Amino acid sequence: MEYFKKQLNSLLRFRKELHQFPEVSGKEVQTAQRICAFLEQFPPDELIKNLGGNGVAAVYKSGKSGKKVLFRAELDALSIEEINDFEHRSHYQSVSHKCGHDGHMAVLCGLAIELHYKRPETGAIILLFQPAEEDGTGAQKVIQESAFLAIQPDYVFALHNLPGFPLHQIVVKNNSFSCAVQSIIIKLKGKTSHAAEPEKGINPALAITQIINDFHQLIQSDIRKKDYCLITPIYIQMGKKAYGVSAGAGEIHFTVRTTTDTQMQIKEHLLEKIAQKIASEHQLLIETKWIQVFHATENNSAAADEILKAAQKLTLDLNEIENPFSWGEDFGLFTQNYKGALFGIGAGLNIPALHNPDYDFPDEILPTAIRLFYQISKQITDAN
Repeated sequence: MEYFKKQLNSLLRFRKELHQFPEVSGKEVQTAQRICAFLEQFPPDELIKNLGGNGVAAVYKSGKSGKKVLFRAELDALSIEEINDFEHRSHYQSVSHKCGHDGHMAVLCGLAIELHYKRPETGAIILLFQPAEEDGTGAQKVIQESAFLAIQPDYVFALHNLPGFPLHQIVVKNNSFSCAVQSIIIKLKGKTSHAAEPEKGINPALAITQIINDFHQLIQSDIRKKDYCLITPIYIQMGKKAYGVSAGAGEIHFTVRTTTDTQMQIKEHLLEKIAQKIASEHQLLIETKWIQVFHATENNSAAADEILKAAQKLTLDLNEIENPFSWGEDFGLFTQNYKGALFGIGAGLNIPALHNPDYDFPDEILPTAIRLFYQISKQITDAN
């Protein structure tokens, strides 16, 4: 019996409510409160609050020893102005759910309904509503919490809706599912001088140009290749709008993507070495900093097999992709520490892409995602 179907209309209304009141990374206070209020209608055996900031974990226990399976959704929204005009559009200027995290939360809430009425036969199911996925800090904060360390799941799973793929299609892959992504800030300090006497100063312009060119030479944009590396200039600042002054400082930011953490470590050292060499040649002081670190999501083969088996059991359309997605996901830190997998569910072929101002999570895929998560949980926790 699929108990969530009886509550489907209220679940869809709740998804729209979450969409109306989005909060950015680290600020998800009201979102977490709404999640807790919903879960109180279908009480778990344990409700853990304030995980890694605003995170919430609902634990549904069997009362017997066995495997512990964790499913994760994200609480946070993006700093994007919504242009949709439907009734459930964001109430907040320049903040909106343009990655579908409102839908992901609703999926776990639907799973909570099922688990409330039918606990696992053995072990336990943990529903984690994680904060701060978009800035890459949430997973690290959650994993370090003593309350989370006490859980120690045997398996971890997450999904992401995928515009551009057929509705309900399940997208799976062993090994790297999404890329490692990091951003580097390079600050250069020289010496300010009169623009009429630039030789008396040290202007960072040529060094910035050389860094851009040298970094560009390292790009391998074919994600099918082992040495895939995408380096994107994001921001440049130099001097001020003072036309009689030759700039004495500047900075440049890049985002770097590779298919594995190992490749990222190699590129990280190489890029720092190149920037430091160029700064030295131009007599500039340099400071580098890496931010918003997303580890590659390396799917465990046993966990990925559970997804495949569940999708086949439910006769869902399967797409076993060959190459990882170029975007980052901080679920990669979970798959580094636990046996787990991230997979995709098709959100439709002709809908706006993720992070577009007119995107909205397709409610049609909610039942499919809930059923698939529940089937995965049964496969792992049902007594043999």
